[in-house]
Amino acid sequence: MYSSAAPYKNQHYSELKRNCINKKKLFEDPEFPATNASIFFRKPPPGVVVWKRPGEITNEPHLFVEGISSHDLNQGVVGNCWFVAACACLALKPNLWKRVITDWKEQEWDPKHPESYAGIFHFQFWIFGEWVDVVIDDRLPTINGELIYCHSKTRNEFWSALLEKAYAKLSGCYESLEGGNTGDAVVDFSGAVVEAINLEEGGYYRDQQKQDQLFEDLLKVYDRGGIISCSIKAEPHEIEFKMANGLVKGHAYSVTAVKKVRLGHGLLAYFRNETIPLIRMRNPWGKIEWKGAWSDSSEEWTKVGDTERHNLGITVEDDGEFWMSFADWCKFFTDTDICRLMNTSVISTHKTWHEAVHFGSWTKHAEPLLNRCGGCANHKQTFLQNPQYLFDIKKDTEDALISLQQRDMKIHRREGQGENLSIGFGIYKVELNRKYRMHDILTQQCVATSTYINARTVFMRCTLRQGRYVIIPTTFKPQTLGDYMIRVFTDVESGCRELTEDKPRVRCWSSFLGYPQAVTHVYIHGAEGLQNQDRTGGADPYVIISCEGHSVQSTVKKDTLQPEFTTSGIFYRKKPRQPITVEVWNSNAVKDEFMGQVVLPGLENDTTQPQRLRLKKAGQTSEDMPGSIDLKIVTSTQLTAM
Repeated sequence: MYSSAAPYKNQHYSELKRNCINKKKLFEDPEFPATNASIFFRKPPPGVVVWKRPGEITNEPHLFVEGISSHDLNQGVVGNCWFVAACACLALKPNLWKRVITDWKEQEWDPKHPESYAGIFHFQFWIFGEWVDVVIDDRLPTINGELIYCHSKTRNEFWSALLEKAYAKLSGCYESLEGGNTGDAVVDFSGAVVEAINLEEGGYYRDQQKQDQLFEDLLKVYDRGGIISCSIKAEPHEIEFKMANGLVKGHAYSVTAVKKVRLGHGLLAYFRNETIPLIRMRNPWGKIEWKGAWSDSSEEWTKVGDTERHNLGITVEDDGEFWMSFADWCKFFTDTDICRLMNTSVISTHKTWHEAVHFGSWTKHAEPLLNRCGGCANHKQTFLQNPQYLFDIKKDTEDALISLQQRDMKIHRREGQGENLSIGFGIYKVELNRKYRMHDILTQQCVATSTYINARTVFMRCTLRQGRYVIIPTTFKPQTLGDYMIRVFTDVESGCRELTEDKPRVRCWSSFLGYPQAVTHVYIHGAEGLQNQDRTGGADPYVIISCEGHSVQSTVKKDTLQPEFTTSGIFYRKKPRQPITVEVWNSNAVKDEFMGQVVLPGLENDTTQPQRLRLKKAGQTSEDMPGSIDLKIVTSTQLTAM
């Protein structure tokens, strides 16, 4: 995580600061000047803007006053509650903010060495897979001497205002921060993986089991350093509308705690061990709170002992922070962003994930096979022209987390082009030996499809069985161009890689060794009636498919006479009329036992329908055959591929 950061706009902080000190001149950023263009492109602020340095606003400026806290922040006139909520979350995580507010001790004002002040600061953000170092000067926009954007409740504390300016520089201007997603800002602060959950559509309030599971997930995310935010969906005319219960529509809240709070007083509370799931949030405005159950002065707190209340830091003041029952949270909030800090450390006491990261683009090409912008699966003629990424699941079953992120578009809002593309992806189970691109969707099994949405990131968590899979990231419509980053997290190293070749290459010796003339797909679907092979009365069968010296082996199915094989292989055949062999073996600790085989003739007997074929050992009669197996074979007489 703590790799070196690339200088944004090729501005090197140390070099620029040294030059300013040597020249005894305060830094003025030519890349983000103190002009109206850095503030707005359409809607000017409500008043005459004067750019002032912190020393012109207060006599004793500081980066931090009594440390950093989520209570420091207040939203300004621009509608960027989403960014302020992310900053409040950031303030709770020292391991994160010390990376974002880099060199924070060195950047602090030092009254003993005023000569070290040069009016220059820098911050680091994780932008599209890379840490970027953003330099700014400390001239801040004010109206009537007051900061008009994000500011601290303490007048002489400036970390939040300066951080916001650096983020505005990345986005083109302050107005480009009008409207956004808290989860996106958290990702830019941390490199986390964001999952957006629609609480309303998911029906969490009405489904106690789903609600309990979500709380456990949020508790785990929070305890492991993740960041959570939430909001209430609003129509355009309802943005920042205050509801009767104190919550605000179309407004981002930062989640500052997730707890199981113990009910009862004294020793009785510990013996009863009765708890209630609560969640704490903060309004970026620094005021206006929830008025219902478990609000600051509600009678529900009488159910909690003094010690527990003290540990939770309960205060009765309108500081924007409040508790709610988790049930009420699921009832009144419609959306939440869960940002997981993925542990990829080799040495760790927590779950470790293996990460694969790939960057790509949806691009056009005159040759259809080279197109990489085919749209979603609704567009069958072009869908498989999209990029394709192959990965392996090596355990019997395994969780896979997949995040598809497009490049941030806020910097294009000035030109009226700042909207996200509608993106998503599909996951297909493919042949165990596939190494070339898919060209026939009918021969593949779609195991999962993400939501298609015009969000910066689309996330999906799925449980997959052992085998080989292909992810196809797409835009919703064909011929839509853009850049993306795809991240794949698995328990075991997946070998994730992009499929770039359509078929085997022609080499200089191909004319002597032969070149594939046909492509054959072989699918094995289940087997039944196998003979008992061990003392438990079952068997541990597996299947091997062989063709022209190449083979594919299925996983071993434990202790069963009716295994559910879903094994497939793809073979590029130089001699299409040579047979394909399917063998069934029983796995044993000492030596595996051959149970029988089916020999399939060449092309003239291919079929696209499942057929039941009898296993056979050498010298056996039909009465002695150990069982049967369903086979589905699809072949192509040309190498135009599959």
